[in-house]
Amino acid sequence: MASAVRLSEVRFDSGDVYWSEGRPAEGGRTQLVRCSFDGITTDLLPEGMDARTAVHEYGGAAWWVRDGVVWFTNWADQRLYRINSGAAPVVVTPVPAVPRGDRYADGDAGPGGVLVAVRERHPVSGRGALDVRNEIVRIGRDGPPELLVAGPDFVSSPRLDPDGTRLAWVSWDHPSMPWDDTVLTVRDLGTGADTVVAGGPGESVAEPRWQPDGALLFLSDRTDWWNLYRWTPHDGVEPVIEIDAEIGVPGFRLGSARYALLADGRIVFARWRAGYDGLAVRGTDRAVTDLDWPFSAVAAVRAAGPDHVVVVAGTPTAEPAVYRVRPEGPEIEVLRPPRELGITTGYMSVPESVSFPSVDRDGNPRAAHALFYPPASPGRTGPDGELPPLLVVIHGGPTGAAVPSLSIGLQYWTSRGFAVVDVNYGGSAGFGRTYRDLLKDAWGVVDVADCIAAARWLAEQGRVDPARLAIRGASAGGYTTLAALARDDTPFAAGADHFGVADLEALAAETHKFESRYLDGLIGPYPQRRDVYIERSPIHHVEKLTRPLIVLQGMQDEVVPPNQSEMIVNALRARKVPVAYLLFDGEQHGFRRAENIRRALDAELSFYAQVFGFELPPEDGIEPVTVENAENL
Repeated sequence: MASAVRLSEVRFDSGDVYWSEGRPAEGGRTQLVRCSFDGITTDLLPEGMDARTAVHEYGGAAWWVRDGVVWFTNWADQRLYRINSGAAPVVVTPVPAVPRGDRYADGDAGPGGVLVAVRERHPVSGRGALDVRNEIVRIGRDGPPELLVAGPDFVSSPRLDPDGTRLAWVSWDHPSMPWDDTVLTVRDLGTGADTVVAGGPGESVAEPRWQPDGALLFLSDRTDWWNLYRWTPHDGVEPVIEIDAEIGVPGFRLGSARYALLADGRIVFARWRAGYDGLAVRGTDRAVTDLDWPFSAVAAVRAAGPDHVVVVAGTPTAEPAVYRVRPEGPEIEVLRPPRELGITTGYMSVPESVSFPSVDRDGNPRAAHALFYPPASPGRTGPDGELPPLLVVIHGGPTGAAVPSLSIGLQYWTSRGFAVVDVNYGGSAGFGRTYRDLLKDAWGVVDVADCIAAARWLAEQGRVDPARLAIRGASAGGYTTLAALARDDTPFAAGADHFGVADLEALAAETHKFESRYLDGLIGPYPQRRDVYIERSPIHHVEKLTRPLIVLQGMQDEVVPPNQSEMIVNALRARKVPVAYLLFDGEQHGFRRAENIRRALDAELSFYAQVFGFELPPEDGIEPVTVENAENL
């Protein structure tokens, strides 16, 4: 499990396929890999270099390639580097005034070796997040960066047209997030004239991409779903793909790639429907056909020659891998295979997409959604008729989604006799904008209601043990975990908080620029609605936090700082509530190092064993976690 490689981005250039691998066994660094036409793979970065950007803190799109030249942002200094034809990386951008103060991401290499990219500038001194500037720059082969776009609070997706004469980009301003209200602009680089193509209040636009004929494709949710549109100066905006499914994804990370244009005009695209992802093709006759491939979660899709695409995708029984496919199918060429896990038949749990009754913030009935994983543990069954314990899993974001691709982190639990429900609570992506907007002004209400409803519904269906319900989540999911445990009517017997939010008011004042106004839409503007921030903060309801809790936190987390975890741990200590706390040095927002990933899982299992009173098999070799106030279990 701990050696799982993270695959997320893929590109095609001059007959070669490139992808990035996050390698926990190498300290979590991201390596770039090139696969030549003859199938030979080559690591491109020397030891000590890490293709990862800190733009928006979440990063994404830290590298790109054209005509065999690879550009990337190096994690250690956040400067931009270039690799020419197998030579050693050469630094391109100047030394910033502040170490790691100039950060680059989401670039696009145009003709003549010119590059456009997002630059995030952190000042020498000032007011922290409020003084960070996000802008678009143009860079020649040897720099220095030339400022092109400044002014909006955020910019993304700078894309040059085939001639390099027009620039398209997306922008948005506080308090909006990229899935709320964005604007797509095109600039004539010769005259400097700007044209607003799409977007504005109530519309999220993303992924602009130029066609060879000079038209611009982009995603918009103007009809409730992120669908595909086309713009030309003459015809304006026209729909290209209109379906009741989600092509786009929330823009936490930069550089999403959810569709690819083939040479004959066909478009292969990924689309979320009913909790599952998949691929489809829009033919030259405009008809849309689902492709009969096993993929259930698609991280990226790119054109690879005239009639192929390369994808990073996973299935319910295989981790994400890199594949090359043709829409005609059915052959699938594996370029970077998933791991051979050697999981014995009977130990693989396949998720079932379920819907169940819940309520909105006003108590009105509605449906919520989840992925349910039954236990798959033939060697650890209990007495006949014994129902399994349930682990309610809450995805991060909170504007995110449960992903139905094989996750060893989830299989870890189902192989040990737990049932797992991964909840797509109201506010989750993949079900249209209306469902996504259910969390507006309702974080800590709608998400909590759906997680509780999922647990109770599964118990009522006779699928899990109502006396052994636990809840766990990371980041925003950690907040929902704490909020659910702080309810008088909580059904949960225990919880696990992974770097979650305990004090919404403190988070509003301390977090990074990208999310510094996120809570305006989820809770309300601060400080005007300070009363709501206090009311929904678990730290202000510690008297209700009586269930055992384990807390796991990265020491260098700048998204949810360690003091968020420490304040809840200290409050439980003072009240003699059973609590375990693990702080991981060298980790940020999400654990990347193999040894820490494994220790976090084992510690959490040890915690549940102590809470629910079961023994861990000695052969597993799990180091017990210390639970303070264990006498009160």
